Amino acid sequence: MSGGPMSEAADLRAERPIRVVLVDDQELVRAGFRMVLDAQPDIEVVGEAGDGARAVELLRATSADVVLMDVRMPRMDGIEATRRVSGRGPKVIILTTFDLDEYAFAAIKAGASGFMLKDAGPAQLLDAIKAVHSGDAVVAPSTTRRLLDRFALHLPDQEPVRDTALATLTGRETEVLHLVARGMSNAEIAGRLYVSEATVKTHMGRILAKLGLRDRVQAVVYAYETGLVKQGRSGHDQ
Repeated sequence: MSGGPMSEAADLRAERPIRVVLVDDQELVRAGFRMVLDAQPDIEVVGEAGDGARAVELLRATSADVVLMDVRMPRMDGIEATRRVSGRGPKVIILTTFDLDEYAFAAIKAGASGFMLKDAGPAQLLDAIKAVHSGDAVVAPSTTRRLLDRFALHLPDQEPVRDTALATLTGRETEVLHLVARGMSNAEIAGRLYVSEATVKTHMGRILAKLGLRDRVQAVVYAYETGLVKQGRSGHDQ
C-alpha cells in the first residue's frame, strides 16, 4: 500500500524546483548566474541581493533552498550574512574568486555548506546547487586538501576539544570520519575500505546523527577540533 499525506508531501518536494537566491555586489555576475539557472527546469531564481544586509532582509521574506553568496560586499560581507541565515533553512554556498580565498575558513565556521570558485563552469554550478540541496557539502575539488591545511593553521595552540560523543562512534565510523576529514570523497573512501559508496553514505549519515552535525563540512571541522586529525597534515598523516 502506498500514498498518504507524507508520501504526497515528499512527491511535491521532489517536483518543486530548487529555489535559489543570488547574492553578489556585481550585477553582471548575478546576471550570468541567473542566465545559467533560468535555463534549468528544476531550478528557480527567487531573489537577488547586492550586499549581505539586503540578503538577510530578502531571506526573511523569501523562502529559499540554496543561497549563492559572495564574500566581499559592502554594508555586510557574505560571512556575516551566512552566519545570520545558515540556521534558518537555506543552505549557503560561498562563492570565492581565488583558489585559496582567506574567507573560506571563516565561511565554513559561519555555517556555509561549502564553497566554490566563481569561474566554475555551468555544470559544476548546477551540480553544487543540487548536491547542497540534497544534503551534501560542496568544496571545489581543486582546493579541498589545501583548504584543510589552511583550516588547521587557524586552530589555536591548545589541547583538542574533548567530546564524549566521539566515543559513541563505532571503529568503522571513526575510520570513515578520519578519511572524510582528510579530504577524501565517498568514492575514494569506498575504494580505501573495500566497501560500496552506499555503505560509506550510510556510515556518514550515522556519524552526523551521533555527533549532532549538519553536514560533511562540519564533520571536517569537528575532526580537527577534537584532534582526530592533526594540524597541517590533512593529506598525509595518520
